[in-house]
Amino acid sequence: MTILAVSRLRSGYGRIPILAGVTLGVGEGEIVGILGHNGMGKTTLLRTLMGYLPATDGSVQFDGRDITRLSPTARARLGIGYVPQGREIFATLSVAENLRMGCLRQPDADQTIAAILQDFPRLTRLLDRMGGALSGGEQQLLALARCLCGAPRLILLDEPTEGIQPSIIEEIIETLLAVRRRRPVTIVLVEQNLNFIAALSNRILILQKGEVTREIPPEVARDRTMIDEFVGMA
Repeated sequence: MTILAVSRLRSGYGRIPILAGVTLGVGEGEIVGILGHNGMGKTTLLRTLMGYLPATDGSVQFDGRDITRLSPTARARLGIGYVPQGREIFATLSVAENLRMGCLRQPDADQTIAAILQDFPRLTRLLDRMGGALSGGEQQLLALARCLCGAPRLILLDEPTEGIQPSIIEEIIETLLAVRRRRPVTIVLVEQNLNFIAALSNRILILQKGEVTREIPPEVARDRTMIDEFVGMA
């Protein structure tokens, strides 16, 4: 079953067009990677899907419902979560307080957090620490956990490995795989780390100049030569 259907989607910043007619579909329970070099529209696509940027043409359907004109808040209520590039955790709140912020629509925050922490054991040891005192990798784990506290059906995940040490990257891979085993969640993943996107994705879409130009299997993403031919990755 297709949970996200995007048709001829166009968007941009003011008079600067970025998305030039993106069409894609994501099946329920899939992890779909979006790969492309800088400036091709990857973050713009996620921001438009979340409603932070208006669509100038085309449509976005979530679980069979047209959400093209809905606000980010309305999309979140329907079950779409967003972990932006840079993570945007609350630096002056503790880890526990950050998680509670993700539970605003949950009837039992303590129960929700306890369930989420099963997949984030590192955070269990850090509950009293301020968000701003965490390492980049720990902040990314916190951002993921906070998003999951809202029980999303679809997560839009933007560049989760940016600025993170390799050991934590492996932990994030293991965490996301565990999350998918435990919960019926779908993920759209924007990433430039080839090993990361290949390890997680069921399939990978290539985004060039604001358009999806082709689909590749994950194993191809591990071949640097082939990726250079597809997207010009450095």
